[in-house]
Amino acid sequence: MTDNRRDPRRSVTLGTSDLTVFPLSFGGNVFGWTADEAQSFAVLDAYAAAGGDFVDTADVYSAWVPGNKGGESETILGNWLRSRGNRDSIVVATKVGAHPDAKGLKADNIRATVDGSLGRLGIERIDLLYTHFDDLETPVSEIIGTLDALVKEGKVREIAASNISAERLTASLEFSDAEGLAKYVAIQPRYNLVSRDSYEGELAAVAAEHRLSALPYSALASGFLTGKYRPGGPAVQSARAQGAGRYLEEPRGPRVLDALDTVAAAHGVELAAVALAWLAAQPTVAAPIASARTVEQLPALLAGAALELTAQDLALLDDASA
Repeated sequence: MTDNRRDPRRSVTLGTSDLTVFPLSFGGNVFGWTADEAQSFAVLDAYAAAGGDFVDTADVYSAWVPGNKGGESETILGNWLRSRGNRDSIVVATKVGAHPDAKGLKADNIRATVDGSLGRLGIERIDLLYTHFDDLETPVSEIIGTLDALVKEGKVREIAASNISAERLTASLEFSDAEGLAKYVAIQPRYNLVSRDSYEGELAAVAAEHRLSALPYSALASGFLTGKYRPGGPAVQSARAQGAGRYLEEPRGPRVLDALDTVAAAHGVELAAVALAWLAAQPTVAAPIASARTVEQLPALLAGAALELTAQDLALLDDASA
C-alpha cells in the first residue's frame, strides 16, 4: 500500500475570482430528499469539522420528492448556517432557472428566484450563483446583463454556468469581455469516469481558454463509482439505484470498476475516493461535487480530497474509462 496523501485542508481558487474553497464541494441535493434536517445537519457538521467550506445547492432541490415544492435544500442549509453561526466561513453556491414554478433565465425570473433563494438561505449575498440550465430563448445579453446587475447590487458575489453548450458558453464569456460585465468563473458539468464526453473536448477547451474552474456534478455517477453496484451482485436499496445500475449494461462500467478496485487496493482507500481523486487530477477541475446521506458515508469522500494518484494510476483509469 502506498501513501500518496495531500493536505485536504488546502484551498483551491475558483477561476479568475478571489473565491477560495475546499477541494471537495458538498452536494446539498440530498437535503430534504434522502436526508432529513437532522441528518443533513449531522453531515454538514462533519464536513465542516474536516475543513469543508463549500456547499452546493439549488432552488429546485428537491421538488421531485412527493410533497415537496422545491427550495427544501436551501431552507435546510439556511437553518444550519443560522444555527451554527458560521455563515462567514461557508461558501454558498446555488442555482436558478430550473424550478418547476420558475423555469428559464428571463431577467424578471432570475431576479425573483435569486430573492427567493436569499430568503430561504437567510443570507444577504450568494457566493456563487449558477444558471442551472441554459435558456436558448433568452439572449446572452439579457442573462449576463441581469447577473451583472445582481453582482453590482451585492446580491451575488460570482457567477457560473451549468448545463450549457460550448457555443453558448463562449458567447456568454465573449459578451462579458466585450461589455466589461460580470463573467462566469466556473462551470458545473456532468463529469465522471463513466461520463467523460459530457465535458471533455470542446466544452473543457472553452473552460481552459477562459480560465474557468470545473466543479463536476454526478462525480460518483449516482453512486455507481462507489462500487456497490456489481455484475450479478445483490440489488441496492437506494433512491438512485435505477440510474446507477444502468452503467453495468455498458462495457465501460465493469472495466472502470476493475480499475478502481486495483487503485483503491494500492492506496488502501475506498473506490469513491479514487473516483474523486481522478476527477481532481483532470485539467480545469477545482472541486468535484459529492453528497453523503449519512456521516458514515463522508470519510470516503474526504479521502478523495486527500489522495494524489500516481501517473500509473491515472493511466489505468484513463484506459478503462476511454
